[in-house]
Amino acid sequence: MPLTIGLINASLPSYFPDKHGVFKACQTWLEELAATHGACVVVADLVPMNGAEARTAVADVQAKGADFLLLLHGGFTMGDVAREIARTPLPMGVWATPEPNLVDDIQLNNFVSLNMSMSIARGVRDLSGHPIQWYLGAPGEAALAERMGQTIRALTAKKDLNGAKIGVIGGLAMTFYNMEVATDKLMQHLGVWCEHIDIHHMTDLMAVQSEADVAAELVKMGEAAAVRGVSEAQMALTARAALALRAIAKNGGYDALTVSDWPALQENPGMHPGAAFSWLEENDGLPVASEGDILGAVTQLVAKSLSGRVGCLLDMTSPDFSCDQILMWHGGGGPLYMAKDNVAWINHPMIGRGTESGPIYGAIADFEFAHGDYTILRVSRDGTAHFAVEGTVATGPASGFTGCRGWVGGFSGIGGPCSAQDIVTSVMEHGLEHHFILLPGRHRAVFDEFAAWSGSKALQVIKAHDGLPSGGAV
Repeated sequence: MPLTIGLINASLPSYFPDKHGVFKACQTWLEELAATHGACVVVADLVPMNGAEARTAVADVQAKGADFLLLLHGGFTMGDVAREIARTPLPMGVWATPEPNLVDDIQLNNFVSLNMSMSIARGVRDLSGHPIQWYLGAPGEAALAERMGQTIRALTAKKDLNGAKIGVIGGLAMTFYNMEVATDKLMQHLGVWCEHIDIHHMTDLMAVQSEADVAAELVKMGEAAAVRGVSEAQMALTARAALALRAIAKNGGYDALTVSDWPALQENPGMHPGAAFSWLEENDGLPVASEGDILGAVTQLVAKSLSGRVGCLLDMTSPDFSCDQILMWHGGGGPLYMAKDNVAWINHPMIGRGTESGPIYGAIADFEFAHGDYTILRVSRDGTAHFAVEGTVATGPASGFTGCRGWVGGFSGIGGPCSAQDIVTSVMEHGLEHHFILLPGRHRAVFDEFAAWSGSKALQVIKAHDGLPSGGAV
């Protein structure tokens, strides 16, 4: 179901909103904007002028499926209207249009009304858990479209996440205690369901895939990337893993998966599923987080809602402070569309190295990220906190390790530009989990707004410093 905006037009008894066509113009423009973001608008039949009528208007749009209440000041609006609407525990916005002219008698007095409504709302609403956004601008203004559009995208992500299901295959990778999640708390804060699946269900499904289906999948994978040094047997296991995971997601109604990709799968059937993860993220748009990282999968779901595509789950692997860059890398999966140029399916470079047989256990995707703007995201602390910064992938001091990789620099957060040392300081002192989602484009502001609507604590960038953090651990 799309996000539904419940528009409530409000004003004192006055002919000025009609004279200047405020309500009609705003509704038409809002409907067009909402449609571009896959949302829709319902409108209260009543223009409330007191508290009782405000309650009626709220009930009206709620009955029509409103997820977001938008109070539009068509003209000066009495405080009890804003007060009653603010008491409703739905996400809420307050919108005022500018004056039609700046001479003679004031026509609408909307800015003062907006100011009054926002200050009244603070008295009756817990803004830490139920924030309110304000909007000032006329229909068609670019700044208003950007601000309102960001809210629609953020609330759509919140709605998409509520009720999302993650299939957790094989549980958490051994000793990765930092990625343990209190799933009840995750459900309470974000509405995400987690269901545990025995790893043998995956391997049993791999074994029963037909040769024809495996061959067809291999053809598609070969068209997407060259096979470089991987045996036919290992590529067949990769295709079987992809088919099995796709079936698990489809049959279980899962929006994302996590997989404990080592060490059980190296013992049986003797492979690593990194290339299968890449293929499902690229071909199916299905987030698959390695090592049982539930919050990594949650972050991928948010990234997918905000941008339409999944990002790449990575480690912050190797900071180079002299270049003010950080190598983001992982030897698991990553969607191929993020590649700068050639992509290849190669043997996993780590599992099996140093043994007589060598690194032959499964394939991964090998590529460098295309240069350009990116966002680094992480939902953290059982879904109650988040971290986001933006940066640029560019040429670094070396090509980077085999796998999905890129050098990120030119960082900025909500407080402005920051250095690689600041980012590392923040990751260490916030105790952030070691997987991050790298997403093409600049999405920090809308991710932060999604998190704010979700009641999430923003983990700010901590400037690099000497000694212990002031007051102990952050």
